[in-house]
Amino acid sequence: MNLILFGPPAAGKGTQAKRLVETRGLIQLSTGDMLRAAIASGSDLGRMVEGIMSRGDLVTDEIVIGLIEEQLPRADAAGGAIFDGFPRTLAQARALDAMLARRGGAIDLVIRLKVDEAALKARVAGRFAESGRADDNPEAFAQRLVAYNRDTAPLLPYYADQGKLVDVDGMADVLGVSGEIDFALGGPAPADADT
Repeated sequence: MNLILFGPPAAGKGTQAKRLVETRGLIQLSTGDMLRAAIASGSDLGRMVEGIMSRGDLVTDEIVIGLIEEQLPRADAAGGAIFDGFPRTLAQARALDAMLARRGGAIDLVIRLKVDEAALKARVAGRFAESGRADDNPEAFAQRLVAYNRDTAPLLPYYADQGKLVDVDGMADVLGVSGEIDFALGGPAPADADT
């Protein structure tokens, strides 16, 4: 099963992805993690990515798609993947569909965590006041929210037209969100076979 989790920053995607990894055995394919790993490796690709990112430029679709394609055998072995941070554009969505189709797979479901943006902003402002973490800066968060809405909006009709888009109430508590996701996936994960 191949899933995409959509939702703005601080919507709880990471929490839900981690739970799906633990309960369903899927792997999480995070483009951010892959880019950081490429840089840490010191490979030619890593040095190229580091140069691009240090200039503040976006890594090209070609590079990101290549990184995803390298990980698809792991996803196949695990029975599927949760795509996190990818796709971000229609070109990436079409490329992902083509890559999976060549392997006899497809995106099975796209789960969008619907949230109240004002409540998210208040949550992030509260965290920033408590922790002072740079990524919780309210101004930076507002910019990330604008970018999410701008970049993700064209993808939603693309997946809705395929009958794959499911909305989940991202404002519910963690267990409520988990329950809605499980329902969208056809029920709770099967119990661990080893127990």
